Amino acid sequence: MQAIAIFGPTAVGKTAIAIAVADELRARGENPVAVGCDSIQVYRGLEALSGAPTAAEREQLEHRLVGIADSGHEFSAGQFAELARAEIDGLLESSRRPLIVGGTGLYLRAALADLQMRPPVPAVVREQVEGEIAERGPDALHAELPPELASGVHPNDRKRVSRLTELTRLGIAPHGATDGLWTERLRHPTALFGIVMDRNELHRRIDHRVDAIVAAGAPSEVARAHAAGASRTARAAIGFAELQNGDVEAMKRAQRAFARRQLTWMRRMPHVRLIDRTGRSETELAAEIVAELAD
Repeated sequence: MQAIAIFGPTAVGKTAIAIAVADELRARGENPVAVGCDSIQVYRGLEALSGAPTAAEREQLEHRLVGIADSGHEFSAGQFAELARAEIDGLLESSRRPLIVGGTGLYLRAALADLQMRPPVPAVVREQVEGEIAERGPDALHAELPPELASGVHPNDRKRVSRLTELTRLGIAPHGATDGLWTERLRHPTALFGIVMDRNELHRRIDHRVDAIVAAGAPSEVARAHAAGASRTARAAIGFAELQNGDVEAMKRAQRAFARRQLTWMRRMPHVRLIDRTGRSETELAAEIVAELAD
């Protein structure tokens, strides 16, 4: 049985597509389960901010690895990899098809392949880098990265700049885009689908999504998480800093920039099957996805 992985930029409709795919699979007698691959949806209390599946959506399709950690927890790709692989292995062993859904590229890679995770960064190095970013800004540290690393990350991407700076100072090579993670070295046979759409339409969907996130109570979530001592990884959520400053337009710009980075990830995935959803319903996309399965 093939696993199904659905990747795509923010606001493209991955959750709704996964639900439609699950409906198609149930019509074939299957009982699929979604496994989330999102570095912010793992946090409890940030459901609106992260666009996590709603209670109604989770009634339509079971979602695992969503809301599993407190916002004060420093959650890592290594921790996620152990949990995701156990979920996927268990589902396949019980003949339930996993629908691996998300927009965090590294988490998707960690779930699908035996990715060798980088060791934890010593607290003293992390605190030093965080202090420098707070004092000088992420763009200043970005300028000090090796060119081959700096070219793949935005100067204002605080989380990635911080991580790359930490690894560089420790002499540890970060994960590359050509680690052989999407080939025959996948842990299980997987059909990988990348969802794309017209840029202008995607931008409209992003703006609408941000407005909906704010209306759903994301500013209050951010305030509560900040007061409770949110971890660095939780604070890296797009919109966390922007909503603290009451700048919704800045959040929209940040989400559009993130969508561009996600699309760049997608272009680097060998064997990904691109599906253009422009002007198409989730039901149409789901039928196409299921029709392409090998089993």
